[in-house]
Amino acid sequence: MAHRQRRRRTTWPGLLMAAFLVSGVASPVPSHAAEPDDDGRTNPPPAAAPALGAYLDYGPTGVRRIAKMQKWLGGTELRVGHTYLPGDVWENIEGKPSFLADWAAWRKAKKDRMFVLNVPMLEHHEKRARDKTVRRELRRGARGSYDKHFATLARRLVRLGVPDTVIVLGWEMNGVTYRHRCGPDPASWRKYWRRIVTAMRSVPGQKFRFDFAPNRGRDDIPWTSCYPGDDVVDILGMDSYDQPPAKTFDEQVNEPYGLRKHVEFAAEHGKVISYPEWGLFRHGDNPEYVRRMLHWFDTYKPLYNTVTDYCPHGVWQCAKNPESSKVFRSTLYGQAGKPPAPAEPPPTEPGRPTPGEPGPVPPGPGPPTDPADPWVPEDPWAPEDPWLPEEPWVPEDPWAPEEPAEDCEPMNLGSWIERWLGGPLCVPFTWQGLDRGDRDF
Repeated sequence: MAHRQRRRRTTWPGLLMAAFLVSGVASPVPSHAAEPDDDGRTNPPPAAAPALGAYLDYGPTGVRRIAKMQKWLGGTELRVGHTYLPGDVWENIEGKPSFLADWAAWRKAKKDRMFVLNVPMLEHHEKRARDKTVRRELRRGARGSYDKHFATLARRLVRLGVPDTVIVLGWEMNGVTYRHRCGPDPASWRKYWRRIVTAMRSVPGQKFRFDFAPNRGRDDIPWTSCYPGDDVVDILGMDSYDQPPAKTFDEQVNEPYGLRKHVEFAAEHGKVISYPEWGLFRHGDNPEYVRRMLHWFDTYKPLYNTVTDYCPHGVWQCAKNPESSKVFRSTLYGQAGKPPAPAEPPPTEPGRPTPGEPGPVPPGPGPPTDPADPWVPEDPWAPEDPWLPEEPWVPEDPWAPEEPAEDCEPMNLGSWIERWLGGPLCVPFTWQGLDRGDRDF
């Protein structure tokens, strides 16, 4: 989910309804008309009613917090419910977690809501693995060894009454964070994606939409190398956090495989776009980034966007970003049932132009003046939240210190020496003259 880039929704009229809300057998999604903008560029087809959301927690706590954040936004509706399946074991990737029932109930309460579910492609997906291990697993998937797990997930979602779930499958595949990464074998990755989509679309009653969502930028491999084909992708997504290598928003737009490439690629393939994850990160509290992202959404009208709302990324649950929180709230406050309004331009010094594209825009609505409604996020650990897991199912920080190698040979030194050492001594294979990449684990 977050800590990226290296390693970490709506009522459908006419054509969009026909294109996306289809059930039964797999069929290519029709191309949409794409109109050139004032600069002659072709833009992706806009969503008729872009949906706003936030990732607030993976389980029932996240469901409850939606109403709280809507109140903080003066009634602006969060129509996207976004969560993640744990990728620890296949049993959970199959949709066994009980919290899916809470999300399904929330989705079914209103017709124009959207349920977005991130689905890992391999178990142990946050566990470090050599390229050789990943390559072997991708090839097994491409041969159909794991089809049954995804068919089971599809049947469970249909039985829960959410057959139109947006599936963000194998997200951030162009990075190195997750075991389901594309880099070790792009051809097998593409074949595996196609098998998963085919397996899930084979379930009667399904209306799933599949969102291909890489990291912004090149990362470990160009994300275009992983694209599996127009017939098995419904939405062209991108996870885009405020972090290097881009230093400014303009660099995020124009870097190789950045935001500009994203919208151009989507237009070429007739796909609506999305931003399943976005938020602050390495550059800290950066209101300029929030202004520009909100204006980007207003310009290109993605199907949905969901801000990752916990520290260090968030604007409501993270008190570390007060200036960004003000910009987010003032721009979206009181926008119930409407797309986000353009964000106001950043302040400039005398004699200096407003930096970067897309340039000055009209200011959005101001914040409330009622002192009883302060400009600070509510405490996410409020007493009414009866429980929170000790270790939520969120991605590990790729910038954390390297973990000890998991592929190593334990030494039998005797129980009393192990007690003295605090545990068994594990010697990496490379210490024994063998490269871990040469071992078939």
